[in-house]
Amino acid sequence: MFHVLYADAHPMDHTPLFAHIDAKRAELDRQRPLSAVEAARLREYLDVEWTYNSNAIEGSTLTRQETLVVLKHGLTVGGKPLVEHLEAINHQAAIGWVEQLASQPAPPTEADILALHRLVLRSIDDANAGVYRQSQVYIAGSAHTPPSARAVPCRMAEYAAWLARTGEDQAAGRGLHPVERAAHAHFWLVDIHPFVDGNGRTARLLMNLLLLQAGYPIAIIRAEDRAAYYQALEAGHEGRLDAFLLLAAQAVDRTLDMFLAATADNS
Repeated sequence: MFHVLYADAHPMDHTPLFAHIDAKRAELDRQRPLSAVEAARLREYLDVEWTYNSNAIEGSTLTRQETLVVLKHGLTVGGKPLVEHLEAINHQAAIGWVEQLASQPAPPTEADILALHRLVLRSIDDANAGVYRQSQVYIAGSAHTPPSARAVPCRMAEYAAWLARTGEDQAAGRGLHPVERAAHAHFWLVDIHPFVDGNGRTARLLMNLLLLQAGYPIAIIRAEDRAAYYQALEAGHEGRLDAFLLLAAQAVDRTLDMFLAATADNS
């Protein structure tokens, strides 16, 4: 069962790591809030970074600057495929959906995950956007074989139940640390691989949705960490999630540092 696999997947004690993150979060809470202009500027920067890195991990050739041009000015970049423009535009729309959901306390449901994926593949593969796959898929370069298409609805129902259960635990101040829960949510969605395409981008969006709901900043997995990211996921498929937890926690830590630097300049 899903929850049994999950419970056995992280033998190391990550309490010091999460305590370090929580100390920075507490420091950020004590700082003077950013002005509306500064907050908007930082949000734009993070939206571009999040979109650029998430799509670059999947093979997009748009640079950071080109991603900004597409998102902010709605322009096309000569010599770049239309699908890469759509991926950037769709990811920005998905971020907007994530922010809407993050303003609500309820854990994301299966319907929310399907809606998120629908945005990711909108106008790219409408037939498969927001739809569970109907055939077996294989992950290039991975020894992991995702569950059969027939098993996906059951696995996703278990996954949604786990999100609900751990969300209730989090609200009650027990169970997994919010960063740990978000990282595991990312991993298990990729492990199930419920969609024909867009699993990684959807998983990273969902991870950040859970972080935002819990009051933490987003985790941006950097394109330059792509090899380490895939290696950590592969280790997770073998039952060793420590490397992936560390990667996700480091990403949250970097964003916290960014916010702390911005508030320090504001003081």
